[in-house]
Amino acid sequence: MNKEIILSKIKKEKLVVVIRLQQQRYIPEVINALVTGGVEVLEITSNTPGFLEEIKKARRNHPNILIGAGTVINSSIAENAVKAGAQFIVTPNTNVDVVNVAHKNDVPVLMGALTPTEVCNAVDAGADVVKIFPIANLGVGYFKAIKGPLSDVDFFAVGGVSIDDIQEWKNAGVSGFGLGGNLVKPIENQQDFDEIVELAKQILKTIHS
Repeated sequence: MNKEIILSKIKKEKLVVVIRLQQQRYIPEVINALVTGGVEVLEITSNTPGFLEEIKKARRNHPNILIGAGTVINSSIAENAVKAGAQFIVTPNTNVDVVNVAHKNDVPVLMGALTPTEVCNAVDAGADVVKIFPIANLGVGYFKAIKGPLSDVDFFAVGGVSIDDIQEWKNAGVSGFGLGGNLVKPIENQQDFDEIVELAKQILKTIHS
């Protein structure tokens, strides 16, 4: 699957679920619940224990799901993530070297940026999507101010976005979302599993309505 096909699917799905957990043992069941709920694109962050191993495992267990690497703050992490099988790269920062590594390996980048300068630098570097981050505390008004002069940029809103506010962000011109928080939590029992499944379904329905 080449970069264009992967990017097309990310844009179509409009949702990247962010898996950031303190304990590695919870990751497979969380992924199973998300996939059961209809999630087709997810990232495992580099500050999650065993993230490279879990990327490899997720690729084996879920061959039809896009598995990316998140919190990729430098080229070294990007290199390791791609070697582990990451199908896309997500950064919290604007780092040209990460784009170079990803594109060399035919992998798209969702690059973190917040200010107009960072957004333009990300676009100039070749970022495939700009992850406007962390955006929630600044609000929809700030995003609209950014989007106005930069209307051709594909923005994913990430960082504290509330499920209840998804429609407002869509109306403001956001192309997609990165969500973790309440959706991704350790699974201790069947109820926890079922809650993630149902919440994933609700989020996807809201995003695609």
